[in-house]
Amino acid sequence: MASATEHHGHDEHDGHDDGRVHAHIAPAKFYVGVFVALITLTAITVGVSYVDLGSANTVVALLVATLKATLVAAFFMHLTHDKLFNTIALVIAFVFLVLFVGMTYDDLGKRGQVDEANGTYVHPTTGEVAPGGLPSSAPAPAPSAAPAHH
Repeated sequence: MASATEHHGHDEHDGHDDGRVHAHIAPAKFYVGVFVALITLTAITVGVSYVDLGSANTVVALLVATLKATLVAAFFMHLTHDKLFNTIALVIAFVFLVLFVGMTYDDLGKRGQVDEANGTYVHPTTGEVAPGGLPSSAPAPAPSAAPAHH
């Protein structure tokens, strides 16, 4: 049985986590600057909410929120000092967030349009198919003559 002090062939500096805390100290002025940027972005979000930009309000709010989340992750969570893999994972998560929100936004924007494949309208808020479909411009087919019984 191996003793607890046996080395197992790993060098102390081979890239494994040594369990110690590695503090990344930045001047207080830097953190105050990041804080001021976050407060400014929050003020922009609130200000834009009072301006009617139509559907762009949502886009602006999401962009500002993404900037704020990036500042928090990069500096307060020390992502800038972490391994590149963690940064890539965060970027991929944001890309998928943008894709999913974009696809949802696209779906909501097209729900009230005509469904050409089925010839129906769809109610924009409930997704319920309207009864009856589109009025037909073609004349209705004539009823076929019933076969004569002898």
